[in-house]
Amino acid sequence: MEEKTKTKKINSAIFNGEVKIVEVETTFIKALPGFSVVGLASSAVQESKERIKAALLNNNFEFPPLKIITNLSPANLPKKSTALDLPIALSILLQDKNIDLQDYLVLGELGLDGNIKETNDIFAIVLSSGYKKVIVPKTIAHKLSQIPDIEVYGFDNISEFFNLKFKQIKPTKLKYKYIEINNKKYFYNDNFELDFKDVKGQNIAKRVALISAAGFHNILLEGSAGVGKSMIINRLRYILPPVSLEELLEIEKQNALDNKEITFNPTRPFRAPHHNSSRSAIFGGRGKIGEIALANKGILFFDELPQFRKDILEDLRLPLQEGKLLISRVDSKIEYKTDILFASAMNPCPCGNLLSAKECRCTEIEIKRYKNRISEPLIERIDIYLQMTEDNDDSVISSKEMYKQVLNAFEKQIKRGYLNSRLPDNWEFDIENDAKDILEKAIINFNLSKRSKIKILKVAQTISDLENYDKITKKAVLEALNYRRR
Repeated sequence: MEEKTKTKKINSAIFNGEVKIVEVETTFIKALPGFSVVGLASSAVQESKERIKAALLNNNFEFPPLKIITNLSPANLPKKSTALDLPIALSILLQDKNIDLQDYLVLGELGLDGNIKETNDIFAIVLSSGYKKVIVPKTIAHKLSQIPDIEVYGFDNISEFFNLKFKQIKPTKLKYKYIEINNKKYFYNDNFELDFKDVKGQNIAKRVALISAAGFHNILLEGSAGVGKSMIINRLRYILPPVSLEELLEIEKQNALDNKEITFNPTRPFRAPHHNSSRSAIFGGRGKIGEIALANKGILFFDELPQFRKDILEDLRLPLQEGKLLISRVDSKIEYKTDILFASAMNPCPCGNLLSAKECRCTEIEIKRYKNRISEPLIERIDIYLQMTEDNDDSVISSKEMYKQVLNAFEKQIKRGYLNSRLPDNWEFDIENDAKDILEKAIINFNLSKRSKIKILKVAQTISDLENYDKITKKAVLEALNYRRR
């Protein structure tokens, strides 16, 4: 009776907008010596055959005079990641060894000398795979060891697997400052690379920036060129609320996919695409993550807002409202989280001089056409609007002073269960009677929609938190109404 062919199975994964587990199975059969990889492997994965041969031969592994067949399952799933090199190599190297790696996720690219290299998708895969034990390149192992409840085993070279001595990387703790609320840690960085103390005057603009940061509210600043719109928004990210460990890991996953170094810095993301950016650059597609997804948990800044393409501005509405973006293709559906603070800035007219001492060269028709590029439904999704003018005030306030107020308001919101901008639409606000009367009159007088009413209440709640009010006051509602574009 013919002996049954042995098959060695190793677990790995790929990332294509979402994690897909790949089972690498290799068998040796009696046939002319050769090496083939099947299972919709891309050219990058097919080339791994040469890398694996060189890596194993350079480390004194003797290939048997047999045909080697490696299958990547599921076979109908396209595979592009070079992180499959290591699992394929191990499925060959451990073919005759009585070693079971079914509980491990194996990831890593191989060099010709057998060195194991990291790829930019490894962090995202480990974070989302659900595996509790992972074998990865040592260069990324120490960073992965900061993920809770995961055993990380790091290796430098394929030769280390000849001894099969698995040494777990010791888990490390985050070194950044944190506050603890309801027995949960929230991390922050008080190193303000861009500080509000550099902004002289513009006290109202700094006030709306504080409210926007404290409650994570979308903001639009309008003003003439050079008045300080971009300067203020560029400093906004450094006073945003602290992040939980789950949020921090999500941010680092995005950084890894964007080829950025993983530092576990709790400063939230800041993305500022140019107004000539394509739709796919903003929203992503074909396995590429877009700017709106890279800004998740942070700020997406559109400077010169009316200059962006009309279809891009209109397509922003749903991800701003739902906090997620679904990209559907013929063969796949990928969902990205878009929990962002949308910040934007614009001139009051095409020449930018309408609100300044300089002469405006625009006609009324040109100004109207310029402003009409931003639709009313998009404006409704912006919580805070301010028209800025030039001033000669030299007063300053530092980011450190503003951040103390943000932390105070943040604690109130966490105990409430949500950041104010993320409160459910059916939330029962604790509002004083005279404040409620003012709001009802404003709804009638300004013909405000239900969405506008809810956003006014959410901004008023943030103002009340900043001022340490127990309820939403008349003063808070009047201030919130003042920040609606009419």
